[in-house]
Amino acid sequence: MPAYQFTPTQDWFSHNIDHWKALFPLVPSAKPRVLEIGSWEGRSAVFLLEILCRDGGEIVCIDNFDLFHTEAGQERYRKMQHNLELTGKKSRIMPQFSTPALMTILTEEISAAVPGFDWIYVDGSHEADDTLRDGELVWRLARKGAIVIFDDYLWDKEPEDSMHHPKRGIDAFLLLHQGEYGRFTDPLHYQVVFRKLTDMRIGFLIDNAGSKTDEGFGYGINIALTVDSAYAVGAVVTIRSIADSTAGRRSFYIVDCGLSKHDKEKLAASVGDLSQRSDDDFCRVAGRELDEVDGALLGEAGHDTRIANRASGKAVGAAFDVGHPMGHEGVAKRPYFNAGVMLLDLSRIRQGIEKLLELGERMKSSKFRDQDVLNLHFADDWMPFGLEWNAQGLGTYARYPSDDRKCLQGQLERMKDPAIVHFTGPVHPSLVEVLNPWVEPPTAKPWGYVGAPGHPFENEWQLVLGKTEWRLKS
Repeated sequence: MPAYQFTPTQDWFSHNIDHWKALFPLVPSAKPRVLEIGSWEGRSAVFLLEILCRDGGEIVCIDNFDLFHTEAGQERYRKMQHNLELTGKKSRIMPQFSTPALMTILTEEISAAVPGFDWIYVDGSHEADDTLRDGELVWRLARKGAIVIFDDYLWDKEPEDSMHHPKRGIDAFLLLHQGEYGRFTDPLHYQVVFRKLTDMRIGFLIDNAGSKTDEGFGYGINIALTVDSAYAVGAVVTIRSIADSTAGRRSFYIVDCGLSKHDKEKLAASVGDLSQRSDDDFCRVAGRELDEVDGALLGEAGHDTRIANRASGKAVGAAFDVGHPMGHEGVAKRPYFNAGVMLLDLSRIRQGIEKLLELGERMKSSKFRDQDVLNLHFADDWMPFGLEWNAQGLGTYARYPSDDRKCLQGQLERMKDPAIVHFTGPVHPSLVEVLNPWVEPPTAKPWGYVGAPGHPFENEWQLVLGKTEWRLKS
């Protein structure tokens, strides 16, 4: 017998063996492809390779292994590699959270000769929303006739109606796909097991030119904006400029922090023509009901893999704050990021969301409010990306000498050709700020009463503004 390395006290799988074996004759492929989310040390994966894939096949295993930040996670990964190698079967381990891993697999399967999987086991996050998302993504990868299994339907560590229990997510998935599967287990079974009855539909693909191809999966980019009335005009210019300069599907989430009814009407009117494009490359927010959206903290800038790779392994990707790259009086002297543009690993961040909210409550009077809170909370868990993705202080303080700014040498040059221009400063600076002889011109938003004098991209701002309901009308 192979010398598999399993921890005896961590066997949460073997009781499923007899039930699973009874399902194997239903698998349509002689050489099954297996996908597993949540592998631990590989007990279920080894069993599937040895029995289901005895005559050929393969398995893809997704598990975050604590992102290798803990000794326990590193040891589980070592055991997982050892155990799968001992089977002598084809296997692949993806040490990631499920969403990015599944996105990678979906992209790969688009060009596969025979895409899809015959057996899918979902045993990852216990959060209801994570479970629902895992289900939706693996459904795209499930071939017609595939066996799909959700674990922990009767998990006893949280109330079943809690968002922290997988049952809510599984029930939502089952309701959405009612009529598309044949269920093998009753509601009192610990696992939900069913067989997919419909054809595989990966989705649609947006190619590099921005046009549709017939079969693929295009997931575009997601952008979240937290705005009140003072920033409504900034939000609409952001939306229009992204829509005009990027290809593919763009989804915008607006977190209402005090928008008036008039603001919402103007926002809706400003993007209405985009949402009606025949190529369907623009996604309206909640059918224009902007006040009903309370979306995520911030979406993923997935359109640029260079950013995603540079933030790998960290919860946050962000650019240094050009004004205070090493922090400011009142916070610890250490690398300090600007919170205006961030790339976030939402699954990872949700694990510590309660601590983040508690810290926010304690620091609500801090000088730079949420930015100070985020810098403290993610002090050792953020990765800097280039200033071209968050170009700040252009035409004003970015060019002023500063001891702290010396650490940005080389970075500042990258703002000459920015991908994202961030108009920093107050909307309406005080008269003292405007008349300050040591800071000329003053830093200000282009929609404030002094505009953005000296800013190299103010004209571009005005051009985009002219496409919205905030344009000057004669």
